[in-house]
Amino acid sequence: MAVNVLKFFARGEDAPPIADAARIEALYKRHRLRVMLAITLGYGLIYTCRLALGMVKKPLIDGGVFSPADLGTIGSALFYTYAIGKLTNGFLADHANMKRFLGAAFLATALCNLAMGATTALWAAVLLWGLNGWFQSVGAPGCVVAMTNWFSNRERGRTYGVWSTAHSIGEGLTFVFVGGVVAAFGWRWGFWAPGLIGVVTALVCFVLIQDRPKTLGLPAVNDWKGELYAEAKQESGVPARDAASVLKLQLSILKIPAIWILCLSSALAYVTRYAVNSWGVLYLQEARGYSLPEAGSLLMINTAAGIAGAIAFGVVSDKVFDGRRPPVNLLFGVFELLGLLLIFFGPDSTPVLIAGMILFGAGMTALVTSFGGLFAVDIAPKQVAGAAMGVIGVFSYIGAGLQEQVSGWLIQRGMTTAGGVHHYQFGPAIAFWIGSSILATLLATSLWRTELRN
Repeated sequence: MAVNVLKFFARGEDAPPIADAARIEALYKRHRLRVMLAITLGYGLIYTCRLALGMVKKPLIDGGVFSPADLGTIGSALFYTYAIGKLTNGFLADHANMKRFLGAAFLATALCNLAMGATTALWAAVLLWGLNGWFQSVGAPGCVVAMTNWFSNRERGRTYGVWSTAHSIGEGLTFVFVGGVVAAFGWRWGFWAPGLIGVVTALVCFVLIQDRPKTLGLPAVNDWKGELYAEAKQESGVPARDAASVLKLQLSILKIPAIWILCLSSALAYVTRYAVNSWGVLYLQEARGYSLPEAGSLLMINTAAGIAGAIAFGVVSDKVFDGRRPPVNLLFGVFELLGLLLIFFGPDSTPVLIAGMILFGAGMTALVTSFGGLFAVDIAPKQVAGAAMGVIGVFSYIGAGLQEQVSGWLIQRGMTTAGGVHHYQFGPAIAFWIGSSILATLLATSLWRTELRN
């Protein structure tokens, strides 16, 4: 049984090479478009299955179902399993058939959401949300491996920037659509709606995504594009092709000092990223007095700006800085910090809050584009892009998980109840979030002279 499962998810065999240049051109154009649609829109839609918990925190607290600390525990379960899963699934992605690997994972995360809407037991919610994190962890490394198979080195910054908009698409849909559903139908539909979306998305992605070009008889993408790069080799000089050789090349990235610094920088950035995603709606409702739909709409501005930030990061770093990411990391890190200061310490007005959301959204999504994968892929061998994403992902989501627990504890510690009404003190949590962003930007800037690899 286990052997059959492994065979089902294993990479497909190379097909006989196609000799007709016109057919090669047509197939590449067709499947590159389908792959980008699937990994961008598909991953964006499936992202709603990860963020649903943030939209239902207030009704769960007000209804006495879970406390802020309980919600921190549930939320952290997703991030911790995501961290472990992103490492293991990142390594597996380099060996897997992306059509089947991504399709199955997307379906499983949808089913976890459907089950979450039917439970009020803390242990069951922790278990289901943890399983959801595991299946969600297939998405990012799987999408990046699919991208590197179908798009060449010189297209990487732009295509990665476009794909990174999936995060903002998913966040925006969650904040506006899921938030509206919760306001209209209650907290259970905050899980059921993303779950139903996820089932449809999984089926569509299975149809659209193809495994590597060579399984269709096409040449490697760099050969098709005329970009000649030396094949990655081990220390012995033997090309990294079989499973053992690929594993050795994967482990070699742990010897790159810049990878470890990037891991810490990404972990700290993810503290702030998921603090706003997980607790931003509650903050806007309780500290600023917005309704759930209004709070969701304000956070939607953050995610819309994030789409522009992700694309701008790829274009600016590719075109202006010739593929160098550190200068652009610093630029967008400053934008993100300015946005946070406006959101939490600016004048109490909606226009100022909107300006802060724009700066924060553009800056943070650009940094996630870089820290969360692009910069790691740049400084690691391309043949093990999934493993590089996995290593960074472990630290990123450990940071997100710790944030969830620490934030939940700090918020509950500052919460008082009078006459059945909860009152919140967000100051300590805000200091934690902003301090993490400052350290993340400083660490990333220390990699100014890091060399890129093909």
